[in-house]
Formats: sequence, C-alpha cells, structure tokens
Amino acid sequence: MNATRHSSIRSDPRTVSRPQVSNRPGDGTAVRARLGAILPPVLLLIMLLGAWEVYVDLGSVDRLVLPAPHEVAASLWDNAGMLASNLRPTAEEVLLGIALALLSGFALAIAIHLSPMLRRAVYPLAVGSQAVPIAVIAALLIFWWGFGILPKLAVITLICFFPVLVTTVDGLAAVDPEQLKLLRTLDASRWQAFRFAELPAALPAAISGARIALTVAVIGAYIAESQTATTGSYPGLGHEIDADLTALQTPRAYAAAVVLFVFAIVCFYTLALAERRLAPWAHRSRGMPR
Repeated sequence: MNATRHSSIRSDPRTVSRPQVSNRPGDGTAVRARLGAILPPVLLLIMLLGAWEVYVDLGSVDRLVLPAPHEVAASLWDNAGMLASNLRPTAEEVLLGIALALLSGFALAIAIHLSPMLRRAVYPLAVGSQAVPIAVIAALLIFWWGFGILPKLAVITLICFFPVLVTTVDGLAAVDPEQLKLLRTLDASRWQAFRFAELPAALPAAISGARIALTVAVIGAYIAESQTATTGSYPGLGHEIDADLTALQTPRAYAAAVVLFVFAIVCFYTLALAERRLAPWAHRSRGMPR
C-alpha cells in the first residue's frame, strides 16, 4: 500500500519538482570584477579633471600655457577630423616602428644569449645607443632617407628596441636549470633545448618588454615627427602639437596630446589581450587586468 502510494506520488506530474533556474553567480562576479577594474581609473580621472578645471578657473595659470579641460574638449570636438587625419600617419609610424623594434630586439637578444662573445661586444653599445640625442642624428637620417617615413621608423626603432632586448635576454637566462638538465638527459640538441625550454620561459618577459616599448613608441613617434622634417598635408600629431604650440593654439595642442594618450592606452591593452593568447600562464600568475 505504501509502495503504491509512493509510486503514485512519484508519477503525479504535480509533485515532480521543477528544475531551478540558477542565477549564475559567476556572471555577477565577472560584472563586479569589470566594474571594479573600470571605476577606479574613471573616478580618478574625473577628480583630476575637476582639480585641473578649478586650478585654471582660479586664474592660477595663463590659459595660453594651460587651457581648461572644457576648452580642450571643445577643441577636440571642433578639430576631430584634422586630428584623426594626423593620427593616421602617427599610428602607422608607431605600429611599423614597434614591429621593427620587436624583430630587432628579439633577434639580437637571441644572438646575445647564444653567443657570450657577442654579448660582450654588443650589449654595451646597445646600452649607449639609448643616450644618443635624436637631434644629433636627425639631420643624418633625413640626408640618408629623405622626408618620408623611414627616418621616423629609425628613431622609433632606436628608442623602443632596448626594452625588448633587455627583458628578452633576462627571460632567456631565467629558464629553470632542471628543465635544461632533463632535456640533456633525454639527449636533446641545443636547438631543442632552446625551443622547448628557453624560448617559452622568455616569452612572458619579451611580451612585457613589448608592452613597455609600445607605450614608449608613442612618445617616440612624437620625438621623430618633431625632430625630422615632414612633407604632406597631415604630417602627424607630433608635428601638429609643435605647430600649435608655436602658434599659441594651446587647446588644440592639448587635444592632440589627449589623442596620443588614448592611443597609447589602446595599444597597451591590445597587447595585453595578445599576451593572454600567447602566454596565458604568465597572465594568470601576474594577475593582469582584464
């Protein structure tokens, strides 16, 4: 009797429990994490802009020297087309220059790592190259390559390859000795040891150097454009900033600087996303921002 009653209860559709729809707390956690990552810099930026606005409105500085944020925003809006046109050559210089810096820095780091004699010969010269004033060699670069993009790429590469070189050399030297010992035990060749142990160990460090170089490349493009003459209607944001400062168009110069500021942030976090694909283990261990 009890068995029959229990059986009827189980077969009664009204007594069958309905599946519960979960609220997926993981989604809420992800949203809170994203808000936690976005809100602090946004709030800090608002505070800094507010302090900047008050500082200028109080007459603490001449507006020809430091325009108010609302003047910079108005100039950014009014000159959006011109700034965008000048951003194109600057962005092209940055991307091509950083690509050359990555290739040259990474290749030289591998050569230095594999050849102690080359390290002793080249490393001091690489360090000294960072102290060469661009103004000293700008005229020579123009004499060699004219007024096009090549002198600017040379300047950006010269400025940016060093972080990639140093971080990659350190990463190659930081490989776990036990891994190398294991590979030697398995009769691995020098190339196999480099491919399976040293190169993966150096990849996170090389990407870190690339992130540093990428942000430096933006200011490198400004230096290149301001130090080497350029022809054309839109010579780049660096040249535009110098021309606006000379003409006392300070709000427009600051608007161009804002464009460079945003471009550098976008480049940095784009490379951070690439790191999540290329070296996810390093991304998790360092807790990089999403």
